[in-house]
Formats: sequence, C-alpha cells, structure tokens
Amino acid sequence: MKVTGRIDGVPSEVWHEEVLAPQFAYEAEHLLGHYVAIEKVLLLEYVRMDLVDADGAAALAARLDALSPDAVRADPAQNMSDISFAVERHVQDGPVAPFPAWHVDRSRNDLQACAQLMAARESLAAVADDLLAFARTVVALAGRYTDTPMPGYTHGQAAQIVSPGFHLAALAAETVAALRRMLRTYDECDACPLGSGTMAGQELPWDRDRMAGLLGFARAQPHALVAVASRSWATSIAADLAQHAVALSRFTTDLMDWGGSDRGFLDLPDELAGISAAMPQKRNFPVLERIRGRCAQVAGRAADIVAGQRNTPYSNTVEVSKEVGGQLRVQVDAMRSALRLAHAVIAGASFRTDRMRTACADDHLGGFTLANRLTLTCGVPWRTAQIIAGRYVKTSVERGLRPGEPDAALLCAAAAESGHVLDGGEDLGALLAEAFDVDLGLRAKQSAGSAHPQRVRELLAEQSEELDALDAAWADNAARRRRSA
Repeated sequence: MKVTGRIDGVPSEVWHEEVLAPQFAYEAEHLLGHYVAIEKVLLLEYVRMDLVDADGAAALAARLDALSPDAVRADPAQNMSDISFAVERHVQDGPVAPFPAWHVDRSRNDLQACAQLMAARESLAAVADDLLAFARTVVALAGRYTDTPMPGYTHGQAAQIVSPGFHLAALAAETVAALRRMLRTYDECDACPLGSGTMAGQELPWDRDRMAGLLGFARAQPHALVAVASRSWATSIAADLAQHAVALSRFTTDLMDWGGSDRGFLDLPDELAGISAAMPQKRNFPVLERIRGRCAQVAGRAADIVAGQRNTPYSNTVEVSKEVGGQLRVQVDAMRSALRLAHAVIAGASFRTDRMRTACADDHLGGFTLANRLTLTCGVPWRTAQIIAGRYVKTSVERGLRPGEPDAALLCAAAAESGHVLDGGEDLGALLAEAFDVDLGLRAKQSAGSAHPQRVRELLAEQSEELDALDAAWADNAARRRRSA
C-alpha cells in the first residue's frame, strides 16, 4: 500500500531490521492499546465536527477493537514498518470502508507523542505503587526496632548509638520524598499532546480539552511545539527514578555491611540467602548485590536518556521520542525489579539484637554525651569538655577499661591536664555510668527527628499518614485513567 507520494521505494533491509522492526515490536507490545484509544477519541471528534455520523464512527471503532499485537506486523512494503500506518491499513482492510474524512488533518507526530506519554504515565504510576508498598513494609519493620540499640557508623567506624528503626525511618523518608517528587512529575506530565499536529497546531477546530479528558489527562498541553517536541517528561521521570535508585543502593550497602560476618547484625530468611560452592561454611546474601546492580542500571539509564537529548534541536524530532520511550521502559523495568527484591529483603529481615547491644557496650559511644554532661553539670567550657572526654576515652582504651567500668579518678586526671578540677566521688562515677549506658545513650537525643525511640515512633506515624495521603493522590490519578479507558 502506498502511504506517501514523496517516497516511491520501501525501507531498506538494514533500516528495517536494525531500527524499524524492533521499534514496531516495542510499540505493538507496549503502545498499541494507547494508539487504539487515541484513534477512538479522534473518531469522537470527527462525529462532533459532523465529518461522520455515529454509525460510521462505530463501525471503525469496532474494527479498531479487533487490533492486537498479533494482528499487525512490520511490513516494509505494506506499512513502511510503521505502526501508525499498520493501524491505518488494518482499518482500511476491514469490512467497512473508512469515511472520506477519516484521518483528515491528522499528524502522526502528536499521536505518537501522546501514546508515548500515556505509556510513561502508566509506568510512573506502576513504580509509585511499588514504592508505596515498599515504604509501608519499611515503616512496619522500623516500628519493631525503635527501642533496639545498635551502633551508628560514620566513616566506617562506630560513632553513636542509634537503632534499626531510626535507620529504616530514614529509608522510609527517602521513599516518601521520592513519591512526592514523582507525583509532582506526574502532574507536570499530565498534559495531553493530541491536537498539536506536526509542530504548529492543526487546521480543524479540534476540542483539545475534550480529547485530553477522554484520554484521562488533567489538561491539554497549551503549546503545540512543546506538546510534540519536549522530552522533559522523560528526563524528569528518569531523574526521579535515578535519584531514588541511588538512595536505595546506599541503604543496601548498609545492609550488606550489617549482614557481613564482621558485624552479623542482620539476618535474612534462607530463601533469600546463598551459599558458596567452595566454602560450605558461608551463608551469603547475594540478593543485596543484585539490588545494587539494578540500581546502577537505573542511574546509568537516566544518564543515557539525558545525554540523548543534549544538543538535539528543540524542533520536533519524532525519532528521538521513540528512542527515549524504549530507554525509559528499560529503566522502569530495572527500577521495579530492584524494588521487588528490596521489598522481599525488608519483609524478611530480622536483626540480631544481642550482637548489636554487645557492639554498643564494647565501644565508648557515649563520648559526646560525656562532653555535654561535663559542660552542663560541671561547668567545663564545651571545647575543653570535648578534649577531656576524648582524653578519658583514649586512656580507658589503652588501659583496657570497658565503657561500663567508670573510673572517676581517670576523669579527674584528664580534666586536670586541661586545668580543671572536678569533684571526685560517686557523682562523677554516676555521670560516667550514665554517659556510657547503652539504653540511656539511645534515649539521650531529645530533638525532633532524633534516634530517641519516641521521636522515631512519632516520625513513623507521620510517615504513615503521608503515605495514606500519597496513596489517595495516586489512586485519584489511576481512577481518572480507568474512567478514560
């Protein structure tokens, strides 16, 4: 079938095999349903503009309903290996000939841009559903371990007493923030390109607001060139996914550290563990490495998508849109895979509270608290109090004193080196005992957002409420898409 008077030949074999056929297969699998919906909306507009009656439009709509990935194929001679032409040929070969004005004033550019954007919205919403479920599981696990002391690490060394609940609440916070960003991105992308034509608008009085509503969009894209040429929807989605993938990868690195034999804080069920063929004594968690690998794919794909747009003319380039859609699909699949694995890990994770407590008790993690107490209780200037506390810890370690073995005389000697005289006796012993007490150390922090168990519980409650609100907002978007379908 000849589809243009400009080109007499058919696509070459290499052009067909390397570009057109793969693109056709991708669009048939992922975009065909959107193309059908768009074609039906165009039919409704033709009816509204009195270019066809309702019966004539219904006959073509019935033929469109027969479309499936199996019903169309890339054919250089018949449809130039283009899915838009394939849809057109499918309708023309049906039992009812199209009315003369069918596809008048229609451009493939806005049609393809619209289908790509509809698919992108669905992909973003699918990731959001995964994130919502993941965040709720993280919050649930965090709630079980708000009172459980564990060492918090900076630069790979134990620094302060925290809890698994506190650390996991940070992961939940990052996930909630990702959902907020993605919701804003969805709202920005929820502008329908249909009716923008090739790049400068169309000649018939298309009701673009009506078409946008019928396709489940919040509004029509106001500017015709932006509608068909902009790829900010793709780069924004890619950036959102990459940003959360980076955060998830960093948390996964923490889990790998906690689950290693040196610490042994984290345990996972056997179905998520692995063994070494040569070292039967080992019990590995390769699932964590896989999560990081998929997160790397997500971040890398975002860079590819952005690089593909750099130096591309803003005037509409349809082929760039096609490339972007496929890359975004790969990125979304990698993100969803990472989240599925991470969800399984969080759902099955448990913490070795005994080992974490022992690690806290074996290290002088109350040095900061001791410095505070020296200032607030004994009147020692803050910087000097830091020096005294550091000197006390250093000497205690050298003498083999455990944190739970307070030495008031040693503290007095450390203060004397800095020119301060502390009262000896039981009060200093009690001050030292409280400063290095594991449970008191977890509760020493009082500020909002701190590791204090009550503060963590308050934070988790706030996160649960926000997740409910975000869930409702994403559900509203899904309902609008369902109504349009």
